[in-house]
Amino acid sequence: MKQHPEVNEVQEFLEIASDFEDPLEIIRESLSNAYDAGATEVVITIRDTAAGSDIIIEDDGHGMSRDDLKSFFDLGNSRKTDSIGHKGHGTKIFYKSDRIVVDTAHNGSNYHAVMDQPWEKLNEKTLPEYEVTETETRPGNTGTRIQISGFRSGEGFDPESLTYDKIHHYLKWKTIAGSTAHYFDDDQRKMDIVVDLDEEIDDSQEQLVTTNQLTFPSEQLEPDNSDFPATRMCKHYPAREIEFEHDGGTSTVEIVGMVGGKEARNELPTYGRHSVQFGVWLAKDHIKVEQVNEVLSHDNEFIHFFFIANCQDLELSANRGKVRNKASSLYKELKQELKHYLTKVAEDPWFKEDYLETRKRAQLRRRAQSQTTSLEERLESIDTNDRFKPTNRSEVLLALERSNNEADNSITVKEYKADHEVPAILLDDGTLRPSHVYVELTEHFEDDYPLGSADTILCWSYGDIDILREYERNGYHGGDVEINLQDNQIIYHHENRHTVDIITVSDRLAALEHQPLPSLD
Repeated sequence: MKQHPEVNEVQEFLEIASDFEDPLEIIRESLSNAYDAGATEVVITIRDTAAGSDIIIEDDGHGMSRDDLKSFFDLGNSRKTDSIGHKGHGTKIFYKSDRIVVDTAHNGSNYHAVMDQPWEKLNEKTLPEYEVTETETRPGNTGTRIQISGFRSGEGFDPESLTYDKIHHYLKWKTIAGSTAHYFDDDQRKMDIVVDLDEEIDDSQEQLVTTNQLTFPSEQLEPDNSDFPATRMCKHYPAREIEFEHDGGTSTVEIVGMVGGKEARNELPTYGRHSVQFGVWLAKDHIKVEQVNEVLSHDNEFIHFFFIANCQDLELSANRGKVRNKASSLYKELKQELKHYLTKVAEDPWFKEDYLETRKRAQLRRRAQSQTTSLEERLESIDTNDRFKPTNRSEVLLALERSNNEADNSITVKEYKADHEVPAILLDDGTLRPSHVYVELTEHFEDDYPLGSADTILCWSYGDIDILREYERNGYHGGDVEINLQDNQIIYHHENRHTVDIITVSDRLAALEHQPLPSLD
């Protein structure tokens, strides 16, 4: 006996709705539906009420028929064919709420649909129901109003987290408001989008008004006269359609984009970290989905580029967050076409010779100016009557070389590795001597280094002799320590006896004026 596999309807609704977490995805889905309904204006209102949040989306499209309304609530029963929403998944995000109310006018009828507690019922393993009432409406009266109350995001939905700025960037980056379709179709319908937030949510402006079109910053092909002459340079690369072959047939990729400096890129909307938003984006329905910066050669930093490559044959995951058919021949050939196209962009004389060279020359000029200024400040700070005193280990080594003109014997630095515990190898009277290096001898003890790792400590001076006396009195690393400044030696007793010679560079430099060395006694 043959049997059909069964589907757990409640679990399927629950799984699909759970794929959506961000309340802004309600707006993304609604804008696409409004555009498909022929709307020229959409108004999105978000209210923070005592009973929870209300998200209301109103459009002036042709409305939904009774069958369209059924598809709205059904899963996998979309009446669309290729545009966003053809899988019938998107509107299921509305199920993560306390109430869904739809009013839609179509061909003289107004349908009023209400679904109560959809999310609570799904989690109780019950399929939620909705009730539809039909009334007559005036001919020509169309449009749809959807109200979502009490939306439940993964971490709880706080309307106050939404601001005009955040919503604007999201709209332009993730929804049809950031579409590049108008670059390829002069007749693409323009749709005005208005966002209205409660004053308690954001009172920085009265409303946000935008359209369903993403535009690039204005072109500026020539550098300016500032210290950063390339930062506002910008060049557009006009819309181009490229057909390519793959195992499944022929597909088309529509590419449009720009190359520009940081100031020009700052004029673009971004959602997330600004510095990683640029490069090359794959898109479907002319809405950005996923970056493919690997199609740029390694010689070109992706951050200078912003290109959108739309291919309607890409398949997306249920929440539109990823490309699903990456293992296909289509995806492989598409990337090859993009690599070929962007290699030509990178070889454009404007990019290589005008923009990048301007940027490089300005960087070198700024670096030279910075070095000159720094050097001038250092020269001004030096008083030639002051006695030289090092401030770091490198200057101690410099002073050691200088001291060879004054001292009886010559000590030279044969090797110096600043990041090593014993950084210097000195040549002293024909013998190589591993040596610690400090400005003051006390630093060796304060840094807690062992005394047996080198046979020499090179320092400018002793530092605070009272501190050295404390180490003599209390011991060091479990052993006894004797600091004999008369003989410039440290004798350490711990199981074995180890002697460390001290070289004080200040005394070598002052050899002609040498005074008796202080004693710890």
